[in-house]
Amino acid sequence: MNMDVIQNYLDKCKGIIQVVESQKEQISEAARWFADTILAGRMVHVFGSGHSRIMVEEMWPRYGSFPGFHPIVELSLTFHNLVVGANGQRQAMFLENVSGLASRILRNFDLSGKDTALVISSSGSNVVPIEIAELFQAEGIKVVALITRLHCDKSTSKRQDGKKLTDFADLVLDTGAPVGDAMVYVPGLDTPVSPGSTVGGALLINSIKAQVAKLLTEAGQAPKVLTGSVLVGNEKAIELFESAYDEHAHRLAELYRNVGKK
Repeated sequence: MNMDVIQNYLDKCKGIIQVVESQKEQISEAARWFADTILAGRMVHVFGSGHSRIMVEEMWPRYGSFPGFHPIVELSLTFHNLVVGANGQRQAMFLENVSGLASRILRNFDLSGKDTALVISSSGSNVVPIEIAELFQAEGIKVVALITRLHCDKSTSKRQDGKKLTDFADLVLDTGAPVGDAMVYVPGLDTPVSPGSTVGGALLINSIKAQVAKLLTEAGQAPKVLTGSVLVGNEKAIELFESAYDEHAHRLAELYRNVGKK
């Protein structure tokens, strides 16, 4: 086993940690916006197409997370495990650059200026996440964009006017990954392997999550955190899961209450 490439990847990840750490002020600002939304009884919309779906699910629902976040994941844009054939990767990559799909997605929800949004796209250049952010801003919703800055800067927007996700963001967070995302060159192999945006994205997501939890608790509305029975016992774990899911349902109901009535 060649340990050099392993260490190379781990060293690159240490660099990503430094990039994320340099953004603590921006992370704190995003967390304040999100906490204000949750305290107002509304939800933080979290959207990602392609592999950015990973970051949506990292935010909620999983152990160590809590209600208040609205995961928007379209299977047609994110269902990758079949790869080819029906529901294959080619179709998903095509659809995430179809103009107008974003408006069809958001037509399902009653949006409010009290809401906030986190839109994830490493390249910041695919049409659907760009239009999602644009539509959120049109509704007076603050948008946090989670991108890979170096990759975004070098990428060409698929949108006709050349605008990128960053053009419709009130705040931008950077995963710290390199251009092309993959970080390791293996001797004898021309193309790099082992992407880094997922590492940086997860660090950003969970840094935000921790700060939001702190702000909610300080405001007297401690979140209902999905917690393993190994920490709190089976009875308490079940209670937390059930109450967290119920809260999510109640918050989600507000997003449907007045759909089509405007």
